[in-house]
This record gives sequence, C-alpha cells and structure tokens, in this order.
Amino acid sequence: MMTDSLMIPSAILLIGFALLAVMIIRNTKSRKDSENDLAGVLMTMQETSNNLGATQTVLADRLQQGQTQLNQRLDSLQGRLGDSLAKQTEKTGESLKSLHERLAVIDAAQQNITDLSQQMVGLQDILSNKQARGAFGEIQLNDLVTNTLPPNAYEFQSTLSNGKRPDCLLLLPLPPGPIVIDAKFPLNSYEALRNAENDVAKIQATRAFTADIKKHITDIADKYIIPGETAESALMFLPSEAVYAELHANFRNLVEESYKRRVWIVSPTTLMATLNTVRAVLKDARMKEQAGLIQDQVLKMMEDVSRLDGRVNNLRTHFTQAEKDIALIETSSKKINSHGEKIEAMQLGNDDSPAEDLAPASPSSPVLSDQASE
Repeated sequence: MMTDSLMIPSAILLIGFALLAVMIIRNTKSRKDSENDLAGVLMTMQETSNNLGATQTVLADRLQQGQTQLNQRLDSLQGRLGDSLAKQTEKTGESLKSLHERLAVIDAAQQNITDLSQQMVGLQDILSNKQARGAFGEIQLNDLVTNTLPPNAYEFQSTLSNGKRPDCLLLLPLPPGPIVIDAKFPLNSYEALRNAENDVAKIQATRAFTADIKKHITDIADKYIIPGETAESALMFLPSEAVYAELHANFRNLVEESYKRRVWIVSPTTLMATLNTVRAVLKDARMKEQAGLIQDQVLKMMEDVSRLDGRVNNLRTHFTQAEKDIALIETSSKKINSHGEKIEAMQLGNDDSPAEDLAPASPSSPVLSDQASE
C-alpha cells in the first residue's frame, strides 16, 4: 500500500512535466526549435523518470528498514508489556491474598465483637437485678483482693462481734487494726441520673442518687466500725469507675459526708492502689516481727559467746599449767640424762680408779641435790 502511495506523486510529476513541455512548444516560433526543445524536454523527462525510479528504490529500501525497525520495536514493546502484565498479575495476586487474610482477621474481629455484644447484653441483664448486681460487686472485690494480698491478710464474709458480716476484712496489725471493705453499687439511681431528659427528672434522679449513697455511707459507718475491734475507718467499694467519677465530680457534699463518717469511697483503680499500700504495711509489720525475733536470737548468741569466752579462758589456764608441767618434765628429763651419763662414765672407767669414786655420794653431792630439787 505504501508503494502505491509513492507512485501516485510520480505520475502527477510526469503530467506536470508534460504540460510544461506543451506550453514550451506553443511558445516557440519555429518547428525545429520546438522539436529540439521537445527532445530536450523528453530527455529531461527521461532523466527525471530515471531519478524518480532511483528515488522510489531508495524510498522502498528505507520503507523496508522502517518497517523492520517498527516490527522490532513492536516486538520489544510487546515483550515489555508482557513482563509488566505478568508482574502486575503477580502483585495483584499477592494483594488479593493479603486482602483475603485481612478479611479473615476482620471476620474474626467481627465475631469477637458479636460475642462481646452478647456478653454485654448478659452483663446488662445481670446488672439490672439488684442481688445479681451485688454479687457482681463482691466478685470484683474478691478478684482485686486475692490478686494483690497474701492469703493470710484478708477474710471474706467474716462475722464481727455485732453479728454483721462485711464483704471483706483486711487483717492489719494494730494500729490501725482490721479494716472493713463493703461493696455497694447504686446503678439504678445513677442510670436514672444519666438518662434524665428534663430538669424535673434530673432533680428527682439527683435526690435518689444522693439518698442511696448517703444510706450506704451510714450503714457502713454504723455496722462495720467497731471501737477496739476494727480500725477507725472503713472502705466503701464502688465497682464502677463511672459512678465513682460522677460522685467526685458533681456530689462533693456526699464525699465530704463520707470523710466525716470515716468511710473512704474507692473505685476499682483506687482500691488497687489502697491494697498495694496495705501490702506494704503488712510487709513492714512482718519485718518488724522478724526484727524482734532476730534481736532475741542475737541476745542468745551473745550469751553463748560469753560462755564460750569463759571456757576459752579455762582452756587457756589448762594450757598454761600444761606448759609449766612440760617444762618441769623437760628439766627432770635433762637431770636423768645427766645422771645416766655419769653412771656410764663410771662403768667405762679404769680398774685402778680410786675407791672413793665408787663410794655413795654424800647428801651434799650434786645428784642428791638434784633429786631434792625434783
């Protein structure tokens, strides 16, 4: 198709040359000149045709080269596109795999949320009942105490001398003495306060909430603070941080009332801090007890050291006497050796020795004096 498109301009060019030749012929005055000119034109047209053929050949060669380069570039582009599509397909597969994994995680999280929603519904059912709500507070108190203090530092449902049974009794040494913890959960009045839609409902809910808290404070102060048996204060445990925050934010009069009655209101967080302080107090008390025992043992050890010192002195006296006895024994041994040497010298002497040499020694002799000294 491209060869045909190149031939069309060549034909037009030939026609143009022909028209030019005709015009030249018309303008000439003589036939001979016209024939000569026509022959020149024809020769020119022939040369032009030859040139056009060579140009057409060159153009065909260049067209073939361009077609070859275009095919090579298309092949290269097709290869690159194939590689890019393969890589993109691989990345898409990995993305889909990661997406499936994340969807699985989201499904698991959704299942957990569903389970939590069901548990929240169950918890709401539990908290809607007054007795179940009280049991919930006692269980939470039990978990906090048992996870913080040693087993010998508390008692649950212990009976006091007045017959009352608090939820928990912390066994602290005097002072301050055993401290009572009692769980209270005024949820109904708190929910009414939070859900009040107008001023009248809010005033009624505020009065109900105030009355509930004040009654709990009074009951704990009257029942669980016994002079000489328990500490001078007690703890009221609120199992809800929200109720505790509402009380300290908007009901300062109730908080001050609890201070006057020596009933300290605590939430799960503040109770944990209080129990850690109690554990430190118990540890300090045990250290003091151990310090007394250590002091008794040290005194007994000092008595044993005194007795040991006396026995060492006695032993030293015996050693001193033994040294004196050994010195006397060494002196006697030396004298005995001296007498033996003299006797041996007398036996080895000559037969013409003087008779007086064999005579018994006089009492003033060295032998007798040595014996006397012994």
